Amino acid sequence: SLGHRIERPRRIFWNLDPYWSARRMVQSECRLLRGLLGLICLLPVCMCVEPKLCLPLKTVKESLNQSLRRRFMKMNFPINYTIQVHYEEVFRLRNISRLKSNEEEPLLDRDLQDLWLWVSQQGIKRILKVLPERHPTRHKYLSNLEKLFNDFEGVYYDLNPKDDQRELPERIQNIWDRLTDIDYEGWRSVTPKSILDNCYRTMLCLFKECFSQEDDNYDYCEVLNWRKGRKTT
Repeated sequence: SLGHRIERPRRIFWNLDPYWSARRMVQSECRLLRGLLGLICLLPVCMCVEPKLCLPLKTVKESLNQSLRRRFMKMNFPINYTIQVHYEEVFRLRNISRLKSNEEEPLLDRDLQDLWLWVSQQGIKRILKVLPERHPTRHKYLSNLEKLFNDFEGVYYDLNPKDDQRELPERIQNIWDRLTDIDYEGWRSVTPKSILDNCYRTMLCLFKECFSQEDDNYDYCEVLNWRKGRKTT
């Protein structure tokens, strides 16, 4: 009679209906469960951030550690014993720096990695060639190391197929030509241990993405760092 409409208070059914509340709770739990399952599915991906290439390469590194190199490549050989290798097979950190210094013809990491792999395998073959069949270095160390390199080679070329159509930089092609020239006479005398020493150091430099987590502040490609004795040689 006063001209005002009196509104009844609305009942909040969703807050009072037990069935509806239970349904909301189940839906929330389902969303939470789906989220957890999604995280679980992503765990293998997160745990496999490390490239496939690094796994066999780290196995090679373990067999190239300092104590094994000293034991089998120095103590098991006569004092000052040397073998003959091509000059280009003495592949050191200085060679990498010199090859990278030419800015007019930049190199791909792949060019140097291919070269490292071939030189390393060739060096092992040259050492095995001079060892007697029963020599402890042959059957206790080098034969297994050669197998590890072959395993790594298979993974390496699966992930980095050879491109025969690509033209290599001139200075890299010249090295390959000399390495594969059977009449080339640029020989050099080196100790067996120095072959694997160079192999070890250049590996850490050229594949440093596989080892950088071990010491993020260390530059494996810097010659002076190795001279300071901060790393095993």
